[in-house]
Amino acid sequence: MATITYEQFDAVDMRVGKILKAEINEKARKPAYKLWIDFGDEIGVKQSSAQITKLYSPSSLEGKLIIAVLNFPPKTVAGFKSEVLVLGVPNKDGDVVLLSVDDDPPLGGRVF
Repeated sequence: MATITYEQFDAVDMRVGKILKAEINEKARKPAYKLWIDFGDEIGVKQSSAQITKLYSPSSLEGKLIIAVLNFPPKTVAGFKSEVLVLGVPNKDGDVVLLSVDDDPPLGGRVF
């Protein structure tokens, strides 16, 4: 794996958000959710598409605090504008487990 500098890491804008709403994206080829995530007053609500249907139901996602990358360019996924990349890691079965936070950090708080 390549080594990066602190400046390169610092260029990735990772923030805490709260999932407000999750629904199945019926147009997706692979099962996926459409997510609406609140990043606080300064940033607002952003949308994301996430293939996390195996481990999470829409109701289990609502209110969950997650980490997302905000400064990738938006892209359209199955007719849905995805503005942020929600971060996760595969478990032993290859299903994505979301990165989340404990306690009650401020929405939009930057990861460093």
